[in-house]
Amino acid sequence: MLTPNSVATALVLALCSCGVQFSLAQETLVGSWNASLDCPGGPLRFGIEIKGAADALAGFFVNGPERIKIPSITYDGASGSIDIPHYDSRISFSMEKDASTISGEWTKRRGVEKWTKMPFTATKSVTAVSAQTTEQVSFFVGRWATKFKSDADPSVADFRVNDASPRIVGTFLTTTGDYRFLDGRFENGVLVLSCFDGAHAFLFHVRKTGQDSIKGDFWSSDTWHDSFEGKRDDSASLPDAFKETSLADESLLGRLSFPDLDGKPTRLDDPKFAGKARIIYVFGSWCPNCHDAADYFSELNSKYQDQGLSILGLAFEHTGNFERDAEQIRRYLERHNSNYPVLLAGLSDKEEASKAFPVLDRVRSYPTTIFLDSTNKVRSIHTGFTGPATGNDFVELKQKFESLIETMIAESK
Repeated sequence: MLTPNSVATALVLALCSCGVQFSLAQETLVGSWNASLDCPGGPLRFGIEIKGAADALAGFFVNGPERIKIPSITYDGASGSIDIPHYDSRISFSMEKDASTISGEWTKRRGVEKWTKMPFTATKSVTAVSAQTTEQVSFFVGRWATKFKSDADPSVADFRVNDASPRIVGTFLTTTGDYRFLDGRFENGVLVLSCFDGAHAFLFHVRKTGQDSIKGDFWSSDTWHDSFEGKRDDSASLPDAFKETSLADESLLGRLSFPDLDGKPTRLDDPKFAGKARIIYVFGSWCPNCHDAADYFSELNSKYQDQGLSILGLAFEHTGNFERDAEQIRRYLERHNSNYPVLLAGLSDKEEASKAFPVLDRVRSYPTTIFLDSTNKVRSIHTGFTGPATGNDFVELKQKFESLIETMIAESK
């Protein structure tokens, strides 16, 4: 005969058993995954690493030497999501019965009512290194002067060998920014480079066409395709980024007003923004190059704030909904430990941004960085951002930025 105590005991044991099974089911997600998005150019591959157990899952997107921390992973043993809220982006997935494959969809907001949606799959495995010969690697490694068919400006491809493996990695540098960390492999003699950072999904196919020439194709998500050609050039470089954008009306810096993140209208010449040296940078929280810039501007703020540097961000966002856009900016600032002020300046469309901020002849790139001295005179304007994936180019950019800041601080004494 069952007593109330025996029934209660049986129920507790059953619940505990279910909890153990549930925990073990969740742990099937832990490990290394070879992931891909279904791109018009073929599989767009990247890595995912997931650690932890049960309700304490953590993970990274892996692109060659880069590991990007994933903000949130949820999984109930059958389905789940990988959330990248600072990009308004999510991978929703289900686990296959063999517990070695997950599949689903990546979605990302790219406009007021515009979304990118791409099929997603991943298999649980240690990332395999594709077959490649020394001849293949040696041909592609180096610097290339490149030109995209749709772009009037030149670009530069920089390929090198990842120190941690024999894989080719690299990036493309353009006048508006770089394509960040690209991980390479050879497929049927074609160098295939790709990356996924939660916001952008890039795929490049690069082919040898001569002893010192290449051509290829580029896909961005499922919305853009372009082609390019290149010639080997160890000294290939871009036009001077300090000369791409010009000043249209400096006097407007004292009159323009935008809301802060609490909705309070704030002029750009507000005394709280004064400094011995100032940076105003135009950005969007949706822009990966702007996230690279945010890391660096946080470093600059820590290094020079006590010496008189003032940094102000002007954000141009996707939706025009103040509450939603302000929340995205807060996520951006929190992710990069940024404690400088930001104003919400308008929509991310470059034509609209140029109208909203007529100080410049036009907004060409996110980010664009404006340097002002202690008298609020514009000393320089830098278009785009060459981030950590560019290696020495990033080092040179930092040297130029810091030299300019130190000069303005010294002049104000």
